[in-house]
Amino acid sequence: MTEEEKKNQPKVTKELLQRVASYLLPYWKQMLLVLVCIVFSSILTLLPSVLTGRIIDEGLIGRDLKRLITLIVLSLAVTLSANLIGVAESYLNNWIAQHITYDMRNAMYRHLQEMSQRFFTTNNQGDIITRMTSDISGVQQIIANTFTSILSNSITLIVALIAMYRKNWILATVGIIIVPLFTIPTRRAGKSRWMLTKQAQECSDEINGILNETLSVSGQTLVKLFCREEQEYAKYESANRRMIGLNIKESMAGRWFRVVLSTITSVGPMLLYLVGGILMLKYDADLTVGDITVLVALLGKMYGPVNQLLNIQVDWIRSMAMFSRIFEYFDMPVEIRNAPDALIPDHADGCVEFSHVGFSYNPERKILKDVSFKLEKGHSVAIVGPSGSGKSTIINLIPRLYDVEEGTVFFDGIDVRKLDLTFLRSNIGVVTQETYLFNGTIRENLLYVKPEATEEELITACEKANVMDFISRQENGLDTVVGNRGLKLSGGEKQRISIARVLLKQPALLIFDEATASLDSISEAKIQEAIDPLVNSCTSILIAHRLSTILAADEIIVVKDGEIVERGVHKDLVNAGGVYAELYETQFKIKPVEEAEEPVEKIGMDDYQPQHRDWEARRKAEQERREILDEMLDPLWMQF
Repeated sequence: MTEEEKKNQPKVTKELLQRVASYLLPYWKQMLLVLVCIVFSSILTLLPSVLTGRIIDEGLIGRDLKRLITLIVLSLAVTLSANLIGVAESYLNNWIAQHITYDMRNAMYRHLQEMSQRFFTTNNQGDIITRMTSDISGVQQIIANTFTSILSNSITLIVALIAMYRKNWILATVGIIIVPLFTIPTRRAGKSRWMLTKQAQECSDEINGILNETLSVSGQTLVKLFCREEQEYAKYESANRRMIGLNIKESMAGRWFRVVLSTITSVGPMLLYLVGGILMLKYDADLTVGDITVLVALLGKMYGPVNQLLNIQVDWIRSMAMFSRIFEYFDMPVEIRNAPDALIPDHADGCVEFSHVGFSYNPERKILKDVSFKLEKGHSVAIVGPSGSGKSTIINLIPRLYDVEEGTVFFDGIDVRKLDLTFLRSNIGVVTQETYLFNGTIRENLLYVKPEATEEELITACEKANVMDFISRQENGLDTVVGNRGLKLSGGEKQRISIARVLLKQPALLIFDEATASLDSISEAKIQEAIDPLVNSCTSILIAHRLSTILAADEIIVVKDGEIVERGVHKDLVNAGGVYAELYETQFKIKPVEEAEEPVEKIGMDDYQPQHRDWEARRKAEQERREILDEMLDPLWMQF
């Protein structure tokens, strides 16, 4: 046994067996009924062999036709009864197996739903799906076949032994004397098969990962655009070839071992005939031809279970490995969970405060360092900064997609870790850059967030999101099918439906995570028209690369390398000559026509209305915005 085999060999401990048994306990009544069926079926299965001796001795040799017919009919009735009980046993086995896997799938899905974003970003999607599907389906086979086979064969073996020794202890001993030889090749065959099974499962994970990545809509589009069909096919073909090889090796594992067992099995009856003949012919033993025939038949019934039990030992190791893989996921801790005394306030204002927050996805790299800021009710804040500076991480911490490592995030003055998760997340609406729509209708995607929403509420949300005009032009209106991931719609249409979906939720806090970054100017303008009124009326956080979106906020926070390096309003930050000024020069500032690389977009004054609480402040802000626009647009007017 290699070091790798020793390292990866499943440890069948008492705790593991108890854990497996915990899934059987809820169905102990059905299991007891299965046990009763197995006992009766095993006994009845052996009776025809016993009756065969009487048929030979009393019917054939005794020349008693009536007795012969009676014994034959009885033998047929016993066989039929055993088969009927076997059908009932099979139904109960499958019923139990199906319900246990039903429970296990539900428990696994519930557990995975509770896992944090970290789990899904660090684990292979193919591996997750394999555990949910093929691994748990394998458990069904274990319960329906392996466990039952162990019980059935054990009982059959015991009953056969008792019957043989009641007939003749000498022949019974001769028959079972070679049984220890069965165990010689079993140990090595079991370990070899387990290693092959483990490698095959890992290969299956790899194949599932390839399929998930390359046959998804986005993945397949990328494959086609970069002409990688042949390379992806070669990668899949290579993994598939390895899988075939491993499957063949696994199916052949222990084949020579079974050849030896088959040979040993055929020796037993020959020994019985020889010893039985010697006892009858030389020692005039009290044996009949029927007795020897019964003992040979019972020996066949006994060797069968021994052979299967030894094969089951190989399957048992595989079964424990499968359970170990499933329990490995169950044992992964749930990072984000409700506190035992989680708070559910009467209402939410959407106020957010970061107090000295630190966070990292891995110990080697700190993402956020001592981040502190406060957002009051009805106000808005824009977070800007270079890519990878930690902007999206900041908003992920608010609904607890991740938990902070240092400091505290407050929602309405309460540590988010003390709030009920459902309450917290139901009061936060997030519009991301990458919009995800389910393969259904617009109505179904909207109702996903609020199943009880009325038609009027749907229309109102769509109007606020500036998407109702598009929907009304569709033949089926709200019942228009959007396709897989919404691919029947343009990026702008999907994004506006996404905004409508969030608005239907009526959250206390709105978060826009670069909601217009990947859109064309027309789509951006329509979405901006939807966003601006929301920013002016709701508590909101905006992560944006667009100047119009940034200027609509009450405060701009500049993040670099996980730290807040600047904060304030646009004019002050530009004049400060820091990080924001650099971003403004490279990303935001409109170039003169002769320098512009792309057509210049005309910017309307409505894009820059901030949220203020009194008329005088609004008037002053309006004047500042006009000065900014004048500075930006003067070079353009000069060209005309």
